Amino acid sequence: QVQLVESGGGLVQAGGSLRLSCAASVRTASRYAMGWFRQAPGKEREFVAAIRWTGSSTTYANSVKGRFAISRDDAGNTVYLQMNSLKPEDTAVYYCAAAASVIVPTTRTQYNYWGQGTQVTVSS
Repeated sequence: QVQLVESGGGLVQAGGSLRLSCAASVRTASRYAMGWFRQAPGKEREFVAAIRWTGSSTTYANSVKGRFAISRDDAGNTVYLQMNSLKPEDTAVYYCAAAASVIVPTTRTQYNYWGQGTQVTVSS
């Protein structure tokens, strides 16, 4: 069982930056790919970014490519999402997820564990 706790959300103006953190209850680097998803009101939860368990490969949704960066610490317990040049359409609850996978999953059903989410609000 992996428990995930997100932090770092908040209110920011358009063009600003935030860094989200996801603390895992186990050392995920040895077994799990980690991902970030988001869900805006009235919309489906969508993929944002993911990183391979080794940290050697990342993938991003087109809507955030070039603005967001996913990374993980060397200890393998924390995953980050650096969000720059934020736009009002980035407003959503952001969820961290872990997948027992050697690839970099991009769909919800491929992830085994989820955090409770953290709210990000971008004002125009």
